[in-house]
Amino acid sequence: MGHPSARLLALLSLLQARRDWAGEALATRLAVSPRTVRRDVDRLRELGYPIRAIKGPDGGYRLDAGTQLPPLLFDDEQAVALAVALRIAVTSGAGIEEAAARALTTVRQVMPARLRHRIDALELTAVGDAPQADTAVLLAVAAAIRAEEILRFDYGEAVRRAEPHHLVTRRGRWYLVGWDTDRDDWRTFRVDRIVPRIPTGPRFARREIPGGDVATFITARFRGSDTPEWPCRGEVVLAAPAETVALFAGDGVVEALGPDRCRLVAGSWSWIGLAASLGRFDADLEVIGPVELRRAFATLARRYDAAALRSG
Repeated sequence: MGHPSARLLALLSLLQARRDWAGEALATRLAVSPRTVRRDVDRLRELGYPIRAIKGPDGGYRLDAGTQLPPLLFDDEQAVALAVALRIAVTSGAGIEEAAARALTTVRQVMPARLRHRIDALELTAVGDAPQADTAVLLAVAAAIRAEEILRFDYGEAVRRAEPHHLVTRRGRWYLVGWDTDRDDWRTFRVDRIVPRIPTGPRFARREIPGGDVATFITARFRGSDTPEWPCRGEVVLAAPAETVALFAGDGVVEALGPDRCRLVAGSWSWIGLAASLGRFDADLEVIGPVELRRAFATLARRYDAAALRSG
């Protein structure tokens, strides 16, 4: 790698990819002498990159965080990932939409054309009027999570106390997952309704979240269950094409049985709820099981029949 500029970029890329590098290892990767590596490190320092020499038998270098953000070097995949993340952030409801849009414009301007085309092909649209979470609130909650300190906050007309564990997003909203110390149970709180109180409370020991991870817990809670699986699951055969049913099946499993028939296995928080959701496909159906689902259809049939007679 003879050209100094190309060698500097290669050296910077290596330093960004790993925390510590031995001088000999860098020299081997760049096919230069350790003395050349030292000179190139000095040039990068002059450009504003905080590179620290590591003492020891082998010696080495580390790219530290600086007080100012120097120019960064990204490979193609990193650049695309950054741009995609910024485009998602524009619709995140986290209160950083304008800054994310400006950052995306900056990144896009310096991208080569082959990468700009990939980014421009991705279009995201925010659907609905999910309220934004205030950035200051997100930062305050995140700080309490990191410090493992009890968070006191106004929530509607009540004052709540919780051990904050995770910040998550779901369908355009931000939620805090935490242990409610007053109710001795896990709870989810909408961040746009949280008004933190300062100072925070004492430190706490982290608990194991139900289900083992936050994704499993959130999935279960929004299904109205204590487990990630739906409490009620059933199977039907629908007189409709599989590709049509799949568009509206959510997390149900669709299996084609022919051009105009398919099998659907789906779940819900109740048998009545499951039967009602299956009826929305506007197609003849056969209940495979279980018997609780058949009974739910019978109950709905009686209710709908009575409603039709009253309306007449």
